[in-house]
Amino acid sequence: MIVDVGEQDFQELVIDRSAELPVVVDFWADWCGPCKALTPLLERATTSREGKVDLAKLDVDANQRLAVDYRVQGIPAVKAFRDREVAGEFTGAIPSPQVEEFFDSIVPSEA
Repeated sequence: MIVDVGEQDFQELVIDRSAELPVVVDFWADWCGPCKALTPLLERATTSREGKVDLAKLDVDANQRLAVDYRVQGIPAVKAFRDREVAGEFTGAIPSPQVEEFFDSIVPSEA
């Protein structure tokens, strides 16, 4: 599932949902070029894992309190939530192989 989130539904769609399966949050802004390059890679990684991880996209300009609460210093910033806590993160646009490795590190394996 890929959704846009904000302050009103962040608790439900990210924190609470992360108790069921990992949720990756993409902290971005419309004016951010690297964000626009990274988002399709995150969407592809989410889709390829067929329901094993959700992607939540959060516009930091519209949701500044959440950006401050989660100490977003630069964007794009990506944080993975598992069991209601941040389980992994990175800042900046990274290449597709590194995005895939990041997702592999947070999505439970079949073993």
